[in-house]
Amino acid sequence: MPWAGLRLAVTMLTAVPLPGGASGAGAPTRRTAAAALYWAPLVGLALGAAAAGILLLATRIGHAGALLGAALAITSLTVLTRALHLDGLADLADGLGSRKPADQALEIMKRSDVGPFGVVALLFTVLVQVSALARADDLGRGPVAVIAATTAARLAIALACRPGVPAARADGLGASVAGAASPLITVAMIAVALAGAVPLGLIFTIAIAVGIAVSVALTRLAVARLGGITGDVLGAIAEVTAAACLLVTAFS
Repeated sequence: MPWAGLRLAVTMLTAVPLPGGASGAGAPTRRTAAAALYWAPLVGLALGAAAAGILLLATRIGHAGALLGAALAITSLTVLTRALHLDGLADLADGLGSRKPADQALEIMKRSDVGPFGVVALLFTVLVQVSALARADDLGRGPVAVIAATTAARLAIALACRPGVPAARADGLGASVAGAASPLITVAMIAVALAGAVPLGLIFTIAIAVGIAVSVALTRLAVARLGGITGDVLGAIAEVTAAACLLVTAFS
């Protein structure tokens, strides 16, 4: 089915309940998983547009101030994604912070509770995202900054699923998408995003590039410590990439 990848991308990356997506029976085929990864940046673009709308509504119409507007925009992203990426960030931080062998760290990541490393990671990542977006908005960049960040975050997910990056487990989301994304298509998507950001301001191109670079470093860390990627790793990559991207746009 031609739209299976889009449905999977929407249901996997957002809280929008579409039929035939990630919650359907059985694991997706490799072809569908790859298609979902190619749709992911457009899903990120839509999420960013929604957050930018919230930011504009709060600051330009409601005159709530940049800080509150940024907090509402980031909150809207959390709601739209069911906080799944933040949950992955917390789990990865707990697993890596434990300094346990890979199998034990993966077991820690599967637990439903959040440990101290996860709490600290959540606190500082969200703090960076909100404060950086608020500063970017003060500089007149807020709406474009959040769109660039959410798009870069989903590009980073696709890049982490390139061939050569294994899954840390034999089952789960990581196993379904690991190695599914074509390197040529992924690089092309990143190139389009970088080029498309140039007319909006060189700072946004730099921000996306820095976010992607940070995601590559985090992917390598996950492979070195855990043996590969998991759904939690992909969620963490999205949140950290977005934070890095927003951080760059905060500099004048």
